[in-house]
Amino acid sequence: MVAFQLTIDCADPEGQAHFWATALRYRVEEAPDGFPTWREYWLSVGVPEEELGKGDCSDSVVDPEGGGPRIWFQQVPEGKVVKNRLHLDVMVGGDRAEVPLETRRERVEAEVGRLVAAGASRLRVLSEPGLDHYGVVMQDPEGNEFCVA
Repeated sequence: MVAFQLTIDCADPEGQAHFWATALRYRVEEAPDGFPTWREYWLSVGVPEEELGKGDCSDSVVDPEGGGPRIWFQQVPEGKVVKNRLHLDVMVGGDRAEVPLETRRERVEAEVGRLVAAGASRLRVLSEPGLDHYGVVMQDPEGNEFCVA
């Protein structure tokens, strides 16, 4: 296995980190030992102040169980222009073979409500008569698409 992190370009790394920590049930990553904030850590290793953005630089999230990848939110000057070429699927409905469609739909809608309350926007439903699938396309606070299924 190769270790990796997922890097997401954004305008507000701390805001995105807090949203996605909520969405994925991750936690905002703590600064390295001996440093009260990431800003202080980055300054200690020579990163110039002008590259650090605002706040305490809490710009990454980690899986508290250690199974999922670290996600780092990288501040970039340009805004989002086109549809994502990569997106996350937040899988809350359950296995199709084990969970009835109506139960999966209820679970998805409950999660959509939780994420809307956290700052996401609902775009459209992914469902067709006769298809054993239910999902909702959403956007995070900066307009990045993701699905809840």
